[in-house]
Amino acid sequence: MNAEIIAVGTEILIGQIVNSNATYLSEQLAQQGINVYYHTAVGDNVKRLTEVLTIAKKRSDLIVLCGGLGPTPDDLTKQTVAEFVNQKLVYDKQGYQRLMDYFADNKRPMTENNLLQALVFKDGQGIQNPNGLAVGIYYYDELNTTHYLLLPGPPRELKAMFTTGVIPILQRLNLQNEQFISRVLRFYGIGESRLVTKLADLIEQQTNPTIAPYAKTNEVTLRLTVKTQERLHGEALLDELEQQIFAKVGTYFYGYGDDYSLVEATIDTLKQAKATLTAAESLTTGLFQSTLGTIPGVSDVFKGGFVTYSPEMKASLLNLDIEWLKTVGTVSQECVEMMAKKAKELTKADYAVAISGVAGPDMIENQAIGTVWFALAGPDGIQSICQKFPHGRNEIRQASVMYALNMVRQTVLAATSKD
Repeated sequence: MNAEIIAVGTEILIGQIVNSNATYLSEQLAQQGINVYYHTAVGDNVKRLTEVLTIAKKRSDLIVLCGGLGPTPDDLTKQTVAEFVNQKLVYDKQGYQRLMDYFADNKRPMTENNLLQALVFKDGQGIQNPNGLAVGIYYYDELNTTHYLLLPGPPRELKAMFTTGVIPILQRLNLQNEQFISRVLRFYGIGESRLVTKLADLIEQQTNPTIAPYAKTNEVTLRLTVKTQERLHGEALLDELEQQIFAKVGTYFYGYGDDYSLVEATIDTLKQAKATLTAAESLTTGLFQSTLGTIPGVSDVFKGGFVTYSPEMKASLLNLDIEWLKTVGTVSQECVEMMAKKAKELTKADYAVAISGVAGPDMIENQAIGTVWFALAGPDGIQSICQKFPHGRNEIRQASVMYALNMVRQTVLAATSKD
């Protein structure tokens, strides 16, 4: 079955909102073994939406529309599609009652236009909305052998409706019972072009499963996808491909999933090692520590640290000699190593990372913009390294945080493997 997604809403076209629904729907449809070949965004305009529907009907078995099911004058998806497929609009009994109950429970007067949210096609199927009032619709046009799904625009409503109401419908339609299974591998320390080069033979000969590289900010992901009728067989094919990938670039791998991150991987590594971490930051001005703070449960391994942007604060907070700092410089190996050493001593953490460098817009101590020194003090001593990062000020700071996270993660992993 081939599908396309039509997002309805002028706010998408003028950039007021991002069309995240299309991404979600494509992923979900793929998991049901449905091919998505087209994405379209169209404004709240009857004529243009009708033109889009005319094209879609000629090339797709399933047309999924999201947005335009609400009570306002610009919510015209339901009415336009109803006219397009020659369907009368009638009230969905369950949706109508839910609408009545909602306004009664909240003791609010209901305006007539709210009733539009309970309308469905006479020969269609209403799909209830767990997180809203607009009822979705499934309709099969037998004459043209085209399936239609009308879903609400707000992602919170669309996702809940898809999970509870749409998936059972799609499973009935997918008589072959084919499904797509995807696995996301995350890599740090290797660019997309180099990763693709190392995996060139696997990518060139791919059939099923397939490999899709995606460049993220300071990292790369690979999405492995297999089409299968039997889940265990599909998972086995992904396992085999994954091992082939790891044989070539496994040293750069740090985790799985769309939502997993390098900071989570670092914190997980520290937790598994039962190790604690502190930080002393200069050019990142607390960004490393605030990034740690985005992860629930980080207090198990991180108790606090230091932001020492100026030489005076390095001297004051970390007990460094100000005259010595003037001699060695703040953007230097000696400085970051001493920052890490003092931070570890003051907090009694197992590991202490230090970051100092030049984010711009001007050079510091004759050091080029993008020059960043890192040091990590741990049970086995202190290691340090200098890196050169391109791009602008914020990009340098973000790249520095990612590098420091990976430095901690790899060091703790290495120490754990020796035990």
